[in-house]
Amino acid sequence: MSIVVTGATGALGRLVVDALLATVPAGEVVAVVRDKEKAAALAARGVELRIADYSAPETLAGAFRSGDRVLLISGSEVGRRVAQHAAVIDAAKAAGVAQLAYTGILGGPDADFALADEHKATEQLILDSGLPYTFLRNGWYTENYTANPAPVLEHRAVVANAGEGRIASASRADFAAAAAAVLTGDGHLNTAYELSGDTAWSLAEYAAVISGLTGETIAYNNVPAATHQEILVGAGLPEGLAAILVDVDEAIGRGRLAGTSGDLARLIGRPTTPLAETVRAALSAA
Repeated sequence: MSIVVTGATGALGRLVVDALLATVPAGEVVAVVRDKEKAAALAARGVELRIADYSAPETLAGAFRSGDRVLLISGSEVGRRVAQHAAVIDAAKAAGVAQLAYTGILGGPDADFALADEHKATEQLILDSGLPYTFLRNGWYTENYTANPAPVLEHRAVVANAGEGRIASASRADFAAAAAAVLTGDGHLNTAYELSGDTAWSLAEYAAVISGLTGETIAYNNVPAATHQEILVGAGLPEGLAAILVDVDEAIGRGRLAGTSGDLARLIGRPTTPLAETVRAALSAA
């Protein structure tokens, strides 16, 4: 039996592998990757590599073994993910894996925004497959805001159309630790976890945190959805991606990413990473 992480060279996947290697021998961990060279650092740590691509179902035939515990990290190509995920699910079923964990989105079938559609469809495919599953319904990564602080610092403003909505985010490492916990522990089969940070914060509070850490006055500019769409497209984002982000902001305004179930902290056995800690780290690295 191996613990298999798909998308293992991605931002979340690498952190999951790190978390696994802190608790289990490297010989028990397998990384499914598209690019062997990109995964060289994982191989150097003793992790087995299996080369496969979500978009090439034939390559997935040898990606899994009977009894494997598998983490399907959702693909990054919005609009293509249902077919890609279906290929992974089919390969996992054919192999007879013991567990298929999937990184979905907070709220699961109740999430009412466009970004959730492919996640909901994937969860249904997994249920239909009959495989033992664990749904990791991830909330918002704090890094979604902090990965590139330059525009906020340049314009001295956080711009969004989320109103006074709150976001119970956590660090990407927190979510990775939760994935490692369900892959190495027992009692997680046929279970869905609503994963979010311990504390929900508003974008005005986020702006205040940046202000406090930089000594600059950072405002929160809440703008109409159409205006935000224009700003994002003007900054170089494709219209489709901009529309998704604007739609997520509207969902935030409705409270869809504010839930604090406590599942994440319980799985990782500690409080989730505070907003200010992740912001401080991002500013230090900028």
